[in-house]
Amino acid sequence: MGIFYVDCTVENPRLSGKSAAIKKMMVNSGSEYTWISEEELRKTSIAVKKKDVPFIMANGERITRDVGYAILRCGEFETIDEVLFGRKGDLKLLGSRTLEGFAAVVDARRKKLVAAGPLPAA
Repeated sequence: MGIFYVDCTVENPRLSGKSAAIKKMMVNSGSEYTWISEEELRKTSIAVKKKDVPFIMANGERITRDVGYAILRCGEFETIDEVLFGRKGDLKLLGSRTLEGFAAVVDARRKKLVAAGPLPAA
């Protein structure tokens, strides 16, 4: 697929206007969750809603991270989602749940997010 990065904004859904710019987030459709540093989330006063949620990393390591709720914006795309409070050494990742909320897909050739388009009726 290739790796590419996007700039996003994270906003507190309870405090309109309390936001932070998140530069160079890796688009990672293999990660279910979006990971943002704890420091950047604290700047927006986003609260921990789920404490010590367990995860198994790609290398098999078991870790825990806190989870909160945030509004995420990248270009024309916007959604509300659960975000992980990243710790030192964690990557800033834009995960698959957020991509689905954006109704966006990855254009690997052009290394960008594009609208998924209208879904056909059932």
